[in-house]
Amino acid sequence: MTTLEQKKQLTRWFSDLQTRICTALETLEAEAVPPQESTPPPGMFERKTWTRPNISPDQDGGGGTMALLKGRVFEKAGVNVSTVYGEFPPQFASEIPGTGENPNFWASGVSLVIHPLNPFIPAIHMNTRHIVTSQSWFGGGTDLTPTFEFIEDTTDFHQALKLVCDKHNADYYPRFKSWCDEYFYLPHRKEPRGIGGIFYDNLSSGPTEEDFENDFTFTRDVGEAFLTIYPALVRRHMNKPWTKEDKQRQLIKRGRYVEFNLLYDRGTRFGLKTDGNVDAILMSLPPEVNWP
Repeated sequence: MTTLEQKKQLTRWFSDLQTRICTALETLEAEAVPPQESTPPPGMFERKTWTRPNISPDQDGGGGTMALLKGRVFEKAGVNVSTVYGEFPPQFASEIPGTGENPNFWASGVSLVIHPLNPFIPAIHMNTRHIVTSQSWFGGGTDLTPTFEFIEDTTDFHQALKLVCDKHNADYYPRFKSWCDEYFYLPHRKEPRGIGGIFYDNLSSGPTEEDFENDFTFTRDVGEAFLTIYPALVRRHMNKPWTKEDKQRQLIKRGRYVEFNLLYDRGTRFGLKTDGNVDAILMSLPPEVNWP
């Protein structure tokens, strides 16, 4: 079971990762050459803290910090961190491992979704988290959603994730890639949301402190991989000009993103069922979208 000291360690890491990601995205905003006259100035993150309802008169339910950027590279980039605790509602507890006899939980993590202004820059999602009930485990992953797929981007993105996975377990990449392909799929459209990535959940190698450290290290490495590969992909495309037709195609692709996040996304469901901040939960939705 996750100790108090481990929970503190997790909370510090997720908060630090949020800060470093925000800095990396602001750096890209400052580097970009405005590709069109209407492009806004470099964006900076605005942060807003929130708290959950109290568990009892003398104990809060945790909370988090929502960081939101709207700029000339990223039309909307949200990077959220939270640590929440309390009890799952009865109708939801049965869906979470380890809550059969006790609905109490503790959860901490970082989650981001980035919707670029330029249609040639891929949208991306990434999250890493740790959940504690009568069991404890890690989860997370990252996936890429380009409007226009570039084979070099797809290859480099998957290679970066494979390197991380292979460093820990040769079985991770094929298993987590397949899991991602299955999860980020729109059955009503019979199409994937994007070009995939990795997705994992219920990762708990064993009960020892060494097992925890191994799983935590892998989860940290997923965050580090994002910080390495995504800015590289953005720099390839952020100064390319685009047309109205390119933008329209991007807006239609974003419609698929909205459909998935509102119909199928577990993180959306988890946040809403645990009295999370609605604005933070729905920050994954793009600022502008269209359907044909």
